[in-house]
Amino acid sequence: MMELYRSEDAQQILQIAIARQAEVGELTRTQLFEIAAELNIAPADIQAAEQEWLTRQGESVERSAFDLQRRHRFQQRFAKFAIVNGFLLTVNFLNGWGVGFLVYICLFWGLGMALDAWKTFKLGGEDYEEAFLRWRQRRQLKKSVSSLVNRVLSIG
Repeated sequence: MMELYRSEDAQQILQIAIARQAEVGELTRTQLFEIAAELNIAPADIQAAEQEWLTRQGESVERSAFDLQRRHRFQQRFAKFAIVNGFLLTVNFLNGWGVGFLVYICLFWGLGMALDAWKTFKLGGEDYEEAFLRWRQRRQLKKSVSSLVNRVLSIG
């Protein structure tokens, strides 16, 4: 009796086998194409998959840079928050620990910081994707302008 595997199961088995092969050493591009040929995968399909993988890798690197920038910006804001609120609480302490106006400033600003932290460390959802796309567009625009300026300056 011939044993049949669902497409997803076969894919998982092959991924495990390729991972075990990779433990021995890295696969060359030629070996990758040979494996694909043995699996009756057309060279055009493996090239398209390779291009998609490269695109995903590039986006992953960009997302890491975006997340790092967001964390760095939050850390800067938090440092300002800590310095200013430390000063305000010191002033409040010197005036006699009552619940004064300065404490309310600290609380409201703290609420804003909590919301900023949630926004910064939430790595998904529609808002995150929109922020990432805006960041990516600004970054590409800066690169284009910089490239144009460099060309103009090198001509002159």
